[in-house]
Amino acid sequence: MLARKIKPQKPDFVLLFVAGFILSAGLIMVLSSSSLFSYQNNDSYYHLFYKQLQWAIIGLIFGYIAVLFPYKKWKKLSGIGIIITIILLLLVEYTDLSVTVKGSARWLDIAGFNIQPSEIAKLSLIVFFAYTLTRYQVKRFRDIILPVMVMIPILYLIYEQPDLGTAVVIMITCGVMLLMTELSIGYFLIAIPLIGISGYHLIKNNEYQWNRILGWLNPWEYATSHGYQIVNAEIAFGTGGLFGIGIGRSTESYGYLPESYTDTIFAVIGEEFGFFGTSVVLVCFVILIARGYYISRQCPDRFGRLLGFGITSLLGIQIAVNLCVVTGLTPVTGITLPLVSYGGSSLVITMIQIGILLNISRYRESKV
Repeated sequence: MLARKIKPQKPDFVLLFVAGFILSAGLIMVLSSSSLFSYQNNDSYYHLFYKQLQWAIIGLIFGYIAVLFPYKKWKKLSGIGIIITIILLLLVEYTDLSVTVKGSARWLDIAGFNIQPSEIAKLSLIVFFAYTLTRYQVKRFRDIILPVMVMIPILYLIYEQPDLGTAVVIMITCGVMLLMTELSIGYFLIAIPLIGISGYHLIKNNEYQWNRILGWLNPWEYATSHGYQIVNAEIAFGTGGLFGIGIGRSTESYGYLPESYTDTIFAVIGEEFGFFGTSVVLVCFVILIARGYYISRQCPDRFGRLLGFGITSLLGIQIAVNLCVVTGLTPVTGITLPLVSYGGSSLVITMIQIGILLNISRYRESKV
């Protein structure tokens, strides 16, 4: 007689290989797009590259731990993760430990490292939602009050930094996780327009955010101000053509394209490697997301499926938003490209998320 049981297997090779390839490509592009800026500010072409490499090594360590750490044990850490997240966000908002860059206080200076709590919030909320949506039979609105009431103050603190883009990405991710429950679709049909109207008024009454909308709608009219980033991203893609102008030869990264090694690094890929290079990156991301969903579906328990689905959805949403911004399909948001853009907290948290997916892949249900 066949008995169903779960035993650890090897991590999913496809996910591991694709994530490793994207990470390697990202390190190369950070070096290429940041070298001039590094030299101008630190007398070394490799300053930012070495910092990103340092974060990548830290990410590999934590990612490896996540691969070995049984995903079910994240349940016990869900409450602690939320508490730590709220404390860190409050420290950003109300203490001198916060680090302000270009008018946004999003980082904490801890022992010489700049930590971005909003990145930690992404993972902690996904784990918390997966836990609460598994523990309770979610069929009515009252069944989701707890996770929603926990999410709201976290989103508010992130919005106040200000970082509307990250707040929206987290909200959409949690909303997608709710779609996996038995909650009536009617609640979503009511919530979506209400959130949309509220979001419009928040943006309309915020000059900084509204200017981003204007720059997106008429980038060439505001080519020297609000639309500057979109215009220069278009120039980068146009310059790259089919096969690009060659690695390290980007002219847009010489101070013309804002955030060339962070938010708009995909435009530099387009300039240096052309349509061919961007297509390769896109295919890799599609494989990454498809594999993440496949692994999630194969998980034998609800918590693992929700956890994997939430992580994969977050990565997919971030990728989609970043690419839409760079190609001018949506307003500028400040969302980085996972595993590619410069940024320590983002890179480490993303690698932990990949590690969790790899751990979930080790516990596929099998028959013996």
